[in-house]
Amino acid sequence: MVERTEGVRQVCTDEVSSTGPQEIVAVRAFQQSLGLSGLIDIHTHFMPKSVMDKVWAYFDSAGPMIGRPWPIAYRLAEEERVLRLREFGVRAFTSMIYPHKNAMAEWLNQWAVEFAAQTPDCLHTATFYPEESAPRYVGAAVQSGARIFKSHIQVGNYDPGDPLLDEVWGLLQDAQIPIVIHCGSGPAPGQYTGPDRIGKLLDRYPRLPLIIAHMGMPEYLPFLVLAEKYEKVRLDTTMAFTEFTEEQAPFPSDAKPRLLDLEDRILFGSDFPNIPYSYLTALRSVTRLDLGDKWLRSVLHDNAAELFSV
Repeated sequence: MVERTEGVRQVCTDEVSSTGPQEIVAVRAFQQSLGLSGLIDIHTHFMPKSVMDKVWAYFDSAGPMIGRPWPIAYRLAEEERVLRLREFGVRAFTSMIYPHKNAMAEWLNQWAVEFAAQTPDCLHTATFYPEESAPRYVGAAVQSGARIFKSHIQVGNYDPGDPLLDEVWGLLQDAQIPIVIHCGSGPAPGQYTGPDRIGKLLDRYPRLPLIIAHMGMPEYLPFLVLAEKYEKVRLDTTMAFTEFTEEQAPFPSDAKPRLLDLEDRILFGSDFPNIPYSYLTALRSVTRLDLGDKWLRSVLHDNAAELFSV
């Protein structure tokens, strides 16, 4: 029997549709109902303004990797976005950066160093791309204190098994620095997305600390199998379980007990600010799974707090 408190149930049924002050109060009340002093969100996006502007323009155009209207809920200046997360009570978050071409990753990493230095509650994030220089600048990022990496197989359009990344994967496995990897085929399949290539990667690097973004949607079940097989593999909840996602890629209801078994390896992520709904909606989505307050506390805070020593 899972623990379920009336306080959490009430907070999660209260209607708050705005993304303003009322929502801040509701998000704080949600945490208090669980006995949490804050949240940890491992999947938030901060990047150079020129890059973020292009990302938002792509969402506005409902480009081919999206294929549906996608309004940006938190289209705010960078400092306002940082402030909003702090107002929500988010104790730690990330600057998920990712390149789509050569000679871009190192520049993004340099930006991320500066952003983390001026934003101490941001986990220093880094990224990479299959290119000759990748081992050098990934090694430099590790030396400079990177705490989490981002790999975007869909946008980068690269094979995770590319030989140019062999040294990178080995380095990150040895350093045990988690990599949030968008490798599922949602919202649209890419040439190299899907669980098969990740399975082959993990066969070669079985201790690689991957965090499967978006629960691996829509290939939820094969990615659950990988998490059950490899003890260093985790999953993040980003956009999963929300009504927006369930319309096109529903999580199989009969797989929910497996989420309980993986309680210590599921981490909360939101995709803030690039979500087409409120932050509170992201929190409600994991609550509606009805897996109990202990599971929620683990996913929303405790697992990431332990992993990143927050």
